[in-house]
Amino acid sequence: MRWRRSISPEENRGTLCISSQVGCTLTCSFCHTGTQKLVRNLTAGEIVGQVMLARDDLGEWPKPGEPKEETRLVSNVVLMGMGEPLYNFENVRDAMRVVMDGEGLSLSRRRITLSTSGIVPEIARTAEEIGCLLAVSFHATTDEVRDRLVPVNKKWNIATLLEALRDYPRLSNSERITFEYVMLKGVNDSDADARRLVKLIAGIPAKINLIPFNEWPGAPYERSDWERIEAFADIIYKAGYASPIRTPRGEDIMAACGQLKSATERARKSAREIAAEAGIG
Repeated sequence: MRWRRSISPEENRGTLCISSQVGCTLTCSFCHTGTQKLVRNLTAGEIVGQVMLARDDLGEWPKPGEPKEETRLVSNVVLMGMGEPLYNFENVRDAMRVVMDGEGLSLSRRRITLSTSGIVPEIARTAEEIGCLLAVSFHATTDEVRDRLVPVNKKWNIATLLEALRDYPRLSNSERITFEYVMLKGVNDSDADARRLVKLIAGIPAKINLIPFNEWPGAPYERSDWERIEAFADIIYKAGYASPIRTPRGEDIMAACGQLKSATERARKSAREIAAEAGIG
């Protein structure tokens, strides 16, 4: 679980990033989280429990007569932690219903964002059964590059994914879809990529979140230069789309986007490496 303060200037608001699985099956090549094999799905109770734990830690359980959710520290929840939420659909759906219910945690569905790598069969179901905001881990403008970065693209390619996304705002009554785009030096960060991206999403109410790559030990990619990221963002902005550049948070403790690999798994790997060097086992 990551607690990430909101980038908005209000000091009394923040976004909680929660997980849906222990480990991940998607093996996205730029993502450290994906190097940890799937252990299991989280239950609905465990997913809700992450929100409750954050509230406990902050001491912000609502009291009679207090202002509404707009003043809460946990004002927004994003399913962007470890795992693919749509591969644990029923538990995620049931958890979000508790989070949204007036007798539960009473958080508006417009303050909940679910991030998927593009599990197409579950996208319409998400609109109908959850109705929250949707973010898509997009990261490339050609199938050749996306196949390498996000291997699930081999099952549901860019054209198939975009077709499913075009209906989402209408089905869920959402204002727009967020396209997440990690900036990888010399891989997906050219002006041509930016122009292709604009053409691909034409007609979809959208914003594009540009994410400077969070490097990790052994990563096969480098972060795009800041000037390149700004040039990419400028092309998108001039085409009429919001193109915020996400401020990296949590890098110092390896808890930024794409770095969520459990300490337990890292410790096991270190122990195996030590044993191998010593000729044990």
